[in-house]
Amino acid sequence: MSDRPKVLLIDDEQSIIETLSILLKKEGFEVLSALSGTEGLERFGETQPDLVLTDVRMPKVSGVDVLEAIRERDPTTPVVLMTAQASLQSAIQAVNLGATHYVQKPFSNDELVTILRRSLDIGRVERENVKLKKEIRKTRSREMVSPIGASPEFRKALELAESVASSDSTILIRGASGSGKEVFARYIHELSERSDQHFLSLNCAALPEGLLESELFGHVKGSFTGAVRDKEGLFVAASGGSFFLDEVGEMVPSTQVKLLRVLQQREVIPVGSTKPVQVDVRLIAATNRDLERDIEQGRFRSDLYYRLNVISVELPPLRARLDDIPLLAEHFLKREAERVGEKPRKLSDEVIKILQEYQWPGNVRELENVIERALVLGNGPTIREDALPPRLREQPVQPLIQDAPPANPTLEVIERAYIEHVLRAENSNKSRAAEVLGIDPSTLYRKIKRYQLDI
Repeated sequence: MSDRPKVLLIDDEQSIIETLSILLKKEGFEVLSALSGTEGLERFGETQPDLVLTDVRMPKVSGVDVLEAIRERDPTTPVVLMTAQASLQSAIQAVNLGATHYVQKPFSNDELVTILRRSLDIGRVERENVKLKKEIRKTRSREMVSPIGASPEFRKALELAESVASSDSTILIRGASGSGKEVFARYIHELSERSDQHFLSLNCAALPEGLLESELFGHVKGSFTGAVRDKEGLFVAASGGSFFLDEVGEMVPSTQVKLLRVLQQREVIPVGSTKPVQVDVRLIAATNRDLERDIEQGRFRSDLYYRLNVISVELPPLRARLDDIPLLAEHFLKREAERVGEKPRKLSDEVIKILQEYQWPGNVRELENVIERALVLGNGPTIREDALPPRLREQPVQPLIQDAPPANPTLEVIERAYIEHVLRAENSNKSRAAEVLGIDPSTLYRKIKRYQLDI
């Protein structure tokens, strides 16, 4: 704010505008003016004043309307209302809606100037508080442990997540089960402007259809057997914060329609009710399914898919980032040591070698469980291979091509074997396999049919 605070004066009477402009300029204010609420909001957007002084009773767009619009755009800008006795109740209501102060007509010049200067001080404090909160959020983000990994594919996903965290765009995290989708979602929330609000999560595959709708959208008393009271849904409970919806591909079509409404209208209708409830929530969805294929087979709505897939973050499976295994293992070892108050234990070189040779069908979650088991069974400061589960110690060597090829294989034989290998490595996810192969999914579908691959 400059030495001459900028005041936007809004009143539908030209004489009041002129009189107050003379007074405020003499008191060291820079004065902008507007003769209607509509014009005032336009000037507010153009000039960003330090304070707004507006009459309450104006045609079409009242002072209360102006207040609500300004609070939505910039809640730190102080708004002072001028009111006659007949509209005093409206002014008091406006203060409850966020007005900094009100002055009742007729008022003295000294009274008005005192209120304006006090309101400017309040606005200055609010701006400093907002700035301080942002600095605290940045500090917390720097201190927070980010998802662990250094492989190129993982770092690409992490950098994308960090770049979009400050927006309110819907994010779809894609990856195999256990690859760390919820960890990513929480990280995005902590870096966002909503980090001081709730982060709630729900796995769509964990609940039956009827109960899932009640958990998501809430219900009213008597809407179904057992609904003995009104229940607030998770979308309402998470309002102001972030909501992580895991395994969204498991949602049945009837629930998909209701989720689409949330994304389009920003409102939910509780089960058994006809009254919509407004929600303000940032949705982060996740899936391990091939949603494009589900759309083709009629299991998932294409309009919902495009609403969810605004920003897509692909998490690679652990077998595609074997160099990250020592980093992840060290993280789990340190975390457990901090929990029990002991010095972190280490893995032997042979254990690390075994971990990096394993294919990890359960991904990061499976690795975490293996480390926890090894800590329980292992003795001494260094964990040896005998603390690992048998499936890791006795894993067979997996050849790239299972069937013995002819001495001089044709290009078709090699292509078939390679496609089969990539599909197996990607858990039959054809979209990701097509990306690895560098071909369109439609081309991959034709080749699968041509080679009669049983995936």
